[in-house]
Amino acid sequence: MTAKRKDDHVRLAVAQHHTSQTAQHAPAQRAGAFDDISFMHHALAGIDRGQVSLRTSFAGWTWPVPLYINAMTGGSPNTGEINRDLAIAARETGLPIATGSMSPFLKDPTCADTFAPVRAQHPDGFVMANINANATPEQARRAIGLLDANALQIHLNTVQEIVMPEGDRSFGHWPAAIEAIATAVEVPVIVKEVGFGLSGRTVAQLAGLGVAAADVAGRGGTDFARIENGRRPRADYAYLEGWGLSTPAALLDAQDKGLPLLASGGVRHPLDVARALALGAHAAGASGPFLATLVNDGLATLIDQLTSWIDQLTALMTLLGAHSPADLAGADLHITGALREFCDQRGILLPQPKENSR
Repeated sequence: MTAKRKDDHVRLAVAQHHTSQTAQHAPAQRAGAFDDISFMHHALAGIDRGQVSLRTSFAGWTWPVPLYINAMTGGSPNTGEINRDLAIAARETGLPIATGSMSPFLKDPTCADTFAPVRAQHPDGFVMANINANATPEQARRAIGLLDANALQIHLNTVQEIVMPEGDRSFGHWPAAIEAIATAVEVPVIVKEVGFGLSGRTVAQLAGLGVAAADVAGRGGTDFARIENGRRPRADYAYLEGWGLSTPAALLDAQDKGLPLLASGGVRHPLDVARALALGAHAAGASGPFLATLVNDGLATLIDQLTSWIDQLTALMTLLGAHSPADLAGADLHITGALREFCDQRGILLPQPKENSR
């Protein structure tokens, strides 16, 4: 049953990504939240490309690039092959990578070989194990041990669970469970949403639970309410599609709430990575675009895509005069549309360029 659900998730996520990519070319389609952010162009801001470093540091870590392959899958033979190829792509491009939820392995140890290839194929890279907030500290240690993981992701997915026919219905114990895991494990903990966004209030709460970083993982990418609704006999929860905070809104709402922020959800291309960094994220992650490329076009094409994203991000930083990802946090931005309305309603101060920003 679990293996079939994981295969369903991959199939529906790829189909959803294909639909969203097609819709982006329709004139009537509403732009994504990242399109409410534009960089002010200053024609003399540019620097030499050789002066740009993509290294990003936060929570005691330094990553070679501010881009990562975020949690996707695992738990079936098909998803094990996907994890293997994702890890090879991460190894070839230097990207950090997270596994999908390791709940199948925690329930059935024979699923280990659908997750273990991530470390086997990326032996020297930054690997994140992924569990849900129902896991015990002992299970968290097992997940970390299987991958010799550098960090542990705990995902929060109340919306997905509510819509999932066989999903959980009890969430009140999650804060205490997160704190217990963060205290018990020997690697730092990252808490992430699965596409509905972490609010500033949630991030502030997580900061008090011993968490090292928060991945806001907002609306705009893979919609798990829509995926789980597609698995139901009737589309009972269609009204929840589109629920939550967009990734830019979550980043702005969570600024200065006590944790380093990562950004995923709706990241479509390198410009969105730059936009996320400009809103204060230390790195940006994606799942759907990379999964669709791998499934539809193969591993070599995925490696080319990741290489191209890194090259284009370097070019954008050169254009903007940003020597490092942290420098983008001082970029001169123009914010409009629904994102500006959100900030106005929430009383959020819009980012201001640094005085020495070019």
